[in-house]
Amino acid sequence: MDHSRAPVLEALADYDRAGRYGFCPPGHRQGRGADARVRAVLGDALACDVLASGGLDDRMASGHFLESAEELMADAVGADETFFSTCGSSLSVKAAMLAVAGCDHGLILGRDSHKSIVAGLIFSGVRPHWIAPRWDAERHFSHPPSPRQVREAWERHPDAAGALIVSPSPYGTCADIAGIAAACHERGKPLIVDEAWGAHLPFHPELPTWAMDAGADMCLVSVHKMGAGFEQGSVFHVQGELIDRARLKLCADLLMTTSPNVLLYAAIDGWRRQMVQAGHELLGNALQLAKRARDELGRLPGISVMDDELLGVEASHDLDRLQVLLDVSATGASGYQLVDWLRENRRIDLGHSDHRRVLATLSIADDDTTVDTLVDALTAWRVGAAGSRAPWMYLPDPRELELTSIRLPRDAFFGPCDRVPLTEAPGRIAAEQVTPYPPGIPVIVPGELIDRGVVEYLRSGLAAGMNVPDTSDPSAETLRVVAR
Repeated sequence: MDHSRAPVLEALADYDRAGRYGFCPPGHRQGRGADARVRAVLGDALACDVLASGGLDDRMASGHFLESAEELMADAVGADETFFSTCGSSLSVKAAMLAVAGCDHGLILGRDSHKSIVAGLIFSGVRPHWIAPRWDAERHFSHPPSPRQVREAWERHPDAAGALIVSPSPYGTCADIAGIAAACHERGKPLIVDEAWGAHLPFHPELPTWAMDAGADMCLVSVHKMGAGFEQGSVFHVQGELIDRARLKLCADLLMTTSPNVLLYAAIDGWRRQMVQAGHELLGNALQLAKRARDELGRLPGISVMDDELLGVEASHDLDRLQVLLDVSATGASGYQLVDWLRENRRIDLGHSDHRRVLATLSIADDDTTVDTLVDALTAWRVGAAGSRAPWMYLPDPRELELTSIRLPRDAFFGPCDRVPLTEAPGRIAAEQVTPYPPGIPVIVPGELIDRGVVEYLRSGLAAGMNVPDTSDPSAETLRVVAR
């Protein structure tokens, strides 16, 4: 296929050159009606905001711009079929869950799943068959499930409709997808991979093997995370015969907006072209920069760049080294304190932090200057924050975090509930999810029996700077539980 083409991007340029005008949405009419103060900030983005059908394309979509862009993306990565989404991988994963297990016997899921997967369980009523993460109790860090754990889950739940695994994790650690796919295919069942953090994986051999090459049947990719798309841009990739693609399209259509933003489609389209033409070089340069960042940051006293300790038989299978994970616990400070200091004092934002770690994500946009800025900022923090101490935080035994599922998430979420003080929640069944964010992995899922260890972890974590944005009580002092 001709990968010099970018059908959606080209159609958008043609729309502008043709001087089209629509008596139809959007009401701002490519910025004409927008406030000048809005135009001053958003600029050309408003001019590119047009209807997908009856605007960018005609009312019958006879130009096939989106379809052509999706075919090029599938060809670029070697998938059988690809679909674009403008509602993020949070929507894509729900559509995948509905397509595979919407009327069947549940899904085998890693308990390290993102909150969007739990939301999918609530929407669909699908029964989760959880696999507990593998825990590094010393570092209070979870690893993706192993093929052995997945096989054992299939022995317990042979009627499950499929399995869904998150890989890479938000910290860049990767599961043994090939082994897990084999465990699923032995039973003729599909494997879905939430690969939101893996958009770049198909385009360089030094990166972890991406899900399709490892044998997954479907993967869901957030182009904005490790690619060069707008926020909310997502892609479904599908291969093989175990996924009903017609049902997948129908499920996605149930959830998607009827007014997709073509800016998101155009950015995905242009990024695919960029990766085919220059991705190997761009990612190779990024990997070299990441190595340099890892080497220089690792020399700072009290800062450990996590690498080999994340890999092994009882740990993760692989690691995306563009994700530079720093353990700062030896400095006495917390990751929460560090990210706040960097934002306030150096105008630097990091995506992830927890009680002892921060994560710096490098991409094709970085260069020596940005790496210098990061290293200089961390060096200054080590001097300026000398002697700082993290607030105390209760870190439970991993077994205390493995809550027992009593009810289906949907039933618990929508059923009658009480609101109780968080301190009185142990022994009650959760009716809402509680998710430290980032990375967005729920500590409590609706339907689970709450224990005291999790409550103490949350209470102390909130006091130490943890962000828990999704509770119905913004202060997280109370919690919704199933009514007795």
